[in-house]
Amino acid sequence: MANEIYTRQQIFYFYSMELLALIIIAIALAMDSFAVSISTGIALKRIQWRTMGRISLFFALFQGLMPLIGWSLGQTFEEYIKVYDHWVAFGLLTFIGSRMVYKSLKHQSETPFINPYCHKTIFSLAIATSIDALAVGISFSMLDVEIVFPAIIIGVVTFLFAFLGLTIGVKLGSFFSTKIELFAGFLLIGIGLKILLEHTIL
Repeated sequence: MANEIYTRQQIFYFYSMELLALIIIAIALAMDSFAVSISTGIALKRIQWRTMGRISLFFALFQGLMPLIGWSLGQTFEEYIKVYDHWVAFGLLTFIGSRMVYKSLKHQSETPFINPYCHKTIFSLAIATSIDALAVGISFSMLDVEIVFPAIIIGVVTFLFAFLGLTIGVKLGSFFSTKIELFAGFLLIGIGLKILLEHTIL
């Protein structure tokens, strides 16, 4: 009986540690979405629960979907994906960030630097910030790890962090009324550079 209890305790400890490791991975993956959500929240200017929920869900769906795609691809296309994934993320974030900086410096219009109501923009940001999750899915495939539960955890954590980032962005926008788009643009470019350097140097 004692051995049975001890075995159950071992199993519980093992799965607890596995869950903790998975949550840490999910939080790490959600950091880019969190930072981008801050910039997006600044564009919202005020709390809009439905819009914030929609944007957070967008980030979460892509962040949860990418590990599934990566896991499905597995080892077959691993080398090809590793060659291009960081360049795709870098290109998308740099393009969007550069437009924000340009509009800030030129004062061309009063339209938001990130349009939180434009599905194309949110789609591009969601893709760019979920590239790392694709690589994680490939890694899980190589380790023969089941992917459905990790993908759900990654998606849920991303949703929470994206929503938090949007809320922080709205609050920041109320304090900084000028040149905040310049900061947000450089923030996106910085995230793109971080992703590129992580894959090419580190």
